[in-house]
Amino acid sequence: MTLGKKISLWVVAVVMIILVAMIVIILTFDWNRLKPTINQRVSEAIHRPFAIEGDLSLDWQRPEGESGWHSWVPWPHLRAEDIHLGSPDTVTDADLASLTALDIVLSPLPLLHKTLSIPNIEITGGEATLVRLQDGSNNWTFDLGTGDDASQPDDSDQQGGWTVDVGEIAFDPIDLHYQDATLAANVDATVELLGEPIAFDALTDSESAAGQAVAEQQVADYRFGWRAQGSYQNQTFEGSGRLGDLAALRQRGAAYPVQADLQAGATRVSVNGTLTDPLAPKKIDMDLSFSGQNLGDLYNVIGVTLPDTPPYSTRGHLTANLDSQEALSFRYQDFDGQIGESDIHGDLTYLLGEPRPSLTGEVVSRQLRFADLAPLIGADTGTEDQSEGNQSGESQQPPDKVLPVSEFQTAQWRTMDADVKFTAQRIEHGDSLPLDDLYTHVTLKDGEILLDPLRFGVASGNLNTTLRLDGSQEPMQSRVDMHIRRLLLSEMFPDVDLMQNSRGELNGDATLSGTGNSVAAILGSSNGSLQMLISDGVISQNLMELAGLNVGNYLVGQLFGDEQVDINCAATNLEVDDGLAKTRFFVIDTENALIRVDGTVNFKTEGLDLNIEPESKGARVFTLRSPLYVHGTMKNPSPGVDAGSLLARGAVGAFLGTVATPAAALLALVSPSADETTPCNDFLSQIQTDSH
Repeated sequence: MTLGKKISLWVVAVVMIILVAMIVIILTFDWNRLKPTINQRVSEAIHRPFAIEGDLSLDWQRPEGESGWHSWVPWPHLRAEDIHLGSPDTVTDADLASLTALDIVLSPLPLLHKTLSIPNIEITGGEATLVRLQDGSNNWTFDLGTGDDASQPDDSDQQGGWTVDVGEIAFDPIDLHYQDATLAANVDATVELLGEPIAFDALTDSESAAGQAVAEQQVADYRFGWRAQGSYQNQTFEGSGRLGDLAALRQRGAAYPVQADLQAGATRVSVNGTLTDPLAPKKIDMDLSFSGQNLGDLYNVIGVTLPDTPPYSTRGHLTANLDSQEALSFRYQDFDGQIGESDIHGDLTYLLGEPRPSLTGEVVSRQLRFADLAPLIGADTGTEDQSEGNQSGESQQPPDKVLPVSEFQTAQWRTMDADVKFTAQRIEHGDSLPLDDLYTHVTLKDGEILLDPLRFGVASGNLNTTLRLDGSQEPMQSRVDMHIRRLLLSEMFPDVDLMQNSRGELNGDATLSGTGNSVAAILGSSNGSLQMLISDGVISQNLMELAGLNVGNYLVGQLFGDEQVDINCAATNLEVDDGLAKTRFFVIDTENALIRVDGTVNFKTEGLDLNIEPESKGARVFTLRSPLYVHGTMKNPSPGVDAGSLLARGAVGAFLGTVATPAAALLALVSPSADETTPCNDFLSQIQTDSH
């Protein structure tokens, strides 16, 4: 054997010995000796505690799915136990994350091509605690000392030319704890792998907007399930849902599937749709449905000021462009639902702008049940109130009061602005309230609500109102301007046969301003006036019974017996001062008598103090010789005959002359159009003539 061959054999032998020695060292090396160095280096790099407190080991396994000579290159399998990743001391002493064990399998050959390939990751006993303080500091933002914003994801998975390729990730249920002082949130959740993947379209209505998105783009399957419970904005809740796999989570520009059902008190919210780039969300595209006992309760959940309502449910489509350079907006479009027994449809946009967020849009009800509007003014709905503020189900309205005492939540009005139009195409109502339709334009700005107009179609006429509620002041300042025009008496009393031949109308004006946070308080402090005319009608006990007016039934019986009496003109002019309404002019001109009403109605105490004095025209048609009165309260009126007084008889002209001055203010309501006259023309003209 030549010297060269001997040297070559010795070199090969030495290399083999070294390789064998290295393999023996790697296989027998106690990797736990590296733990102090690893713990120190990682802690210094991330500026927070990191520790592997359990066993650290490395073994080798045959590659999966490889062929040829690649199958002879073993894959290292690293296992670390009892791992702890800490939090900044200034935020919390709880670990950000802890693992019972972490198993990582590495494919070494891709390293030659600058690819870190991790075919398998397995997590055992995972737990994470996320904490954010009131000042915004948290324990999940890392300060890596690079000078860049580490919280912002890169546009690619490449770092310095290297690529990370992660394959399968397996884990048993992971416990999550979330505490956020800025949101008043304290949540405990569990995330786990689903037994089998669930296709996105299997949980999506194919006719919904989210379902149609499946046909336009590929959406990943659901791979993870989650459960959560806790509190948010001082509201306890519980929920569950599903999420897509981790591969879809990392895909740039891809739609990531999200499904959730949440319940907070009586409020239930369900979403099903996608997030684009969920690690740095750019778009929301979801079907959204929610239901509950009172829309007003949503303020505590989502921070949007909505009116108090009966039980509701609605379903629509929620979209948002989170990547816009403009103010962030959420659009709830093409929604359908119910409020009480009324249907609702529309499109609303919530804009997170300055100085306050705002709500804009339009809502339509094809058939509105008028009783469903009662909570808007704090009136009793006739059903048990199970909202958060009244868990007992008992009405807050005192049993001896008629005017609603429930207070408006004006503090919520100052948290957002609004510009919403509402239309009720048809109103369902009782026989005594002949409403046809409703339209209003609601604006809310800096705590002040303006309804202009608030317009009802009533008995072929209209009730046109401007209502202003200034919740920026405490107590609230209010003003209402109301105009009643051409309400047909034949349609107001459709069940009165003789009224069907009447050409009579109701016209009126009212202006009131008041102070207070409830309807009762506003009227109890109100100032203003009211004028009203009724022409060419009838009155009888039967009519009063149809209207449910027991006091009116009594008075008509005392004045006319059981007769049906024609009304030529009924006119009133009331002046309201600090909640006390006084009759400046209140006269009813019938075919055979004049009836004058004097007295007061006290809105502050709801007390009644009215006197009714009839004056016969010509032949006497009734035998009453004493005035009538109505005392008591609005809830419990007490009518009767003033037996201690006798009616002072006089000429009709003198009788009318006593009310001539306040009657002049009613002339503008006599003829709504210049070419028409009503019985009130002659009546008020006679008053003016007799006054001179």
